[in-house]
Amino acid sequence: MKTLSLLLVLLLLLIPTARAAECKDTSKYADARAVIQDLGRILSPNGVQEAYAIEAGGVQQWVNVRGQDKDNPMMLVVHGGPASPLIPAMWQFQRPIEEYFTVANWDQRGAGKTYTQQDPNGYADTLHIPRYVDDAIEVAEYLRKRYGKRKLVLMGHSWGTIVAMQAALKRPDLFYAYIGIGQVINVRENERISFDHGMRQAKAEGNQAAIAEMEAIAPYPGDQPITRERIIAARKWAQHYGGLSAYRDTSLYYYRAPLLSPEYDDCDRAAVDQGNVFSLGRLLPEFLATDMSGVREFPIPVLMFMGRHDYTTPSEPTAAWLAQVRAPYKRGVWFEHSSHMVQWEEPGKLLVSLVDYVRPLTEENAGGRR
Repeated sequence: MKTLSLLLVLLLLLIPTARAAECKDTSKYADARAVIQDLGRILSPNGVQEAYAIEAGGVQQWVNVRGQDKDNPMMLVVHGGPASPLIPAMWQFQRPIEEYFTVANWDQRGAGKTYTQQDPNGYADTLHIPRYVDDAIEVAEYLRKRYGKRKLVLMGHSWGTIVAMQAALKRPDLFYAYIGIGQVINVRENERISFDHGMRQAKAEGNQAAIAEMEAIAPYPGDQPITRERIIAARKWAQHYGGLSAYRDTSLYYYRAPLLSPEYDDCDRAAVDQGNVFSLGRLLPEFLATDMSGVREFPIPVLMFMGRHDYTTPSEPTAAWLAQVRAPYKRGVWFEHSSHMVQWEEPGKLLVSLVDYVRPLTEENAGGRR
């Protein structure tokens, strides 16, 4: 998720009054942002560094495209959340990947700079998973035409795996391969595993306060509705015990990344939290009902990059799904020192895995365009 974890977003949703749409002054970070911006400039003759809005599904949606060589294969990244844009945090890990792929990050409807492009209330009723899937397809088609690509690589993270996986199933002709990071297979099963991890760790530590909070909602999720209040109690301790970032009880490196991002202005930064609150309440019922375990065949190569310590979207159901699915190519890659934030926690292994396992899948046999 992003500048707020799901836990904090849910807490905000419980506040009855709307948050003031203020653009907090962060000018004290301007010098640091200038350094990051200068380092991130792409100056290679065949490189690309562009950011712009395109229309997808009747909404102006923001796209950021970066790469050292336009002839490299192109990757479309579908961020987590809902409404947790990756653009303001990509400066932390993405630059090495741009030497091997042209990377397109897209702020989904209700998220980040897309949230600020127009009044989001005008499309509030469209916030449904099938619409996000169609948006992803429209964005992929646009990028393919603009940059002269026959196909793209599609990568999703967390919530974004729900959108991206369904886009790959609906339009496999657009993509060389699908990569899931923090893959969502069955949300109710994820919640159970996450809760059990928190309880197990709390008992091992003798954390009576945590045990009492979790026992108050046990069995979780059980056969009761997964309410916001129950999610808060369950996720709080799973993430405290390294379920979001391995070996860490907080993930401030990620939550505060937008403060140093040269891609967002102060109003864009404020819109990250606003977009989260705007989107999550509308999408939560559909998110909680997600179950991809019935997908037995996948039409394109599929790779799952799995954090060994991920208890936000636990990797156990993903590994089980990958073992039984039929696909033209499949591979699971375990990140032994990662939880949910693989891109940040093991960026070196991520780069090597993309180069070794994904880039070869984009090679054309007959000299066609990548």
